[in-house]
Amino acid sequence: MDRDVIISEAEIAQKVTSLAKQIAASPIRPHLAAPILVGAYVFAADLLRALAREGISLPTEFLWLRSYIGRTATKGISVLVGPNENFRDKNVLVIDGVLDGGHTIRKAREIAFEAGAKAVQSVVVVDKLRSDAVAVADYAAFTGVHEFIVGYGMDDSGADRALPYIGKAGLL
Repeated sequence: MDRDVIISEAEIAQKVTSLAKQIAASPIRPHLAAPILVGAYVFAADLLRALAREGISLPTEFLWLRSYIGRTATKGISVLVGPNENFRDKNVLVIDGVLDGGHTIRKAREIAFEAGAKAVQSVVVVDKLRSDAVAVADYAAFTGVHEFIVGYGMDDSGADRALPYIGKAGLL
């Protein structure tokens, strides 16, 4: 099913390249990538390749955090797979799809520091810039998108995750 395209595949590719350049120029260079499953896997793959083109080839350790069941936000963040010993003394780059309320990014930062990370920065595809967000991303490809979005790794109850663009989710 076609969705209303909010951000095209070409726009995403351009922003991913730009983000990689910004991260590569940062005084806090990452030592380890920590994509948050499941929504960040497509973005993480593209970003990690773009970072490698900028001379930063990062080892990767996935975090699996769950904050939604279908379209409903859960009261807490479930840690299905947390950080391991590879986080110790590393500058960690947490990668996620959407920063909505900020609870997932906040939890990822918290558990990375608990695992001994030296520094934690975050990058997201979309930061909704909600005034009630409990965390902010260090880097965001796109900001101010307020719709419920799908594609580029993000889904609607499991649907539309593989779309190559970011689109508006259909109504239930």
